[in-house]
Amino acid sequence: MAELDVDLVTTDRTIWAGKARLVVAPAADGEIGVLAGHTPLLSVLKPGTIRVRLAEGGSVEADIEGGFISVDSNRLTAVVDGATLRTGAVAGTH
Repeated sequence: MAELDVDLVTTDRTIWAGKARLVVAPAADGEIGVLAGHTPLLSVLKPGTIRVRLAEGGSVEADIEGGFISVDSNRLTAVVDGATLRTGAVAGTH
């Protein structure tokens, strides 16, 4: 199955980075789901939870304070104002 390269970052650090099958994020106008092969996208994020389904199984969730998401060529970058990984979200982290 195709994968996304995902980076969840703030302006000064990487919160999480790795390979994913699916990312669901709280866009300003509703939740958006992104799979590999998604058309290019740039969207504002509102406060909420980003959910990442990992390529090797399992998942990661992070509560965010807003920001933006960019998708292009199977690379997803979420630049957020602040984020906290939920407990147990360690598989696939850097």
